[in-house]
Amino acid sequence: MNPTSNGSRFLAYDRALEAVRLVRPHIEQIRRASRSIADQMVRAASSVVLNLSEGAQRRGADRAHFYRMAAGSAAEVRAALDAAEALGFVTQTEIAAAWDRFDQVCAMLRPLTR
Repeated sequence: MNPTSNGSRFLAYDRALEAVRLVRPHIEQIRRASRSIADQMVRAASSVVLNLSEGAQRRGADRAHFYRMAAGSAAEVRAALDAAEALGFVTQTEIAAAWDRFDQVCAMLRPLTR
């Protein structure tokens, strides 16, 4: 079930779910090298979707607060992917699609957090 924002389908939520699905295969690969980075990625990726859903049900500054938290978590997943790549746990090519999708989510949330 997709939450709504302003009475319509919430595209940022859809993109966030796609991003989570794209990062999922890499989590186990990263977990073999670093349990802590993988666990943090799971928490951050989940946080994006959960905060978008909760924010869609809120109003005013409260809504923007949840969208800011979602954007921060999306940036955190990108950073975890960057760290995993820099440490040699994954390649840039392997994570490019997931990184790009989380980047799209961040871009979509910028106007919603003001």
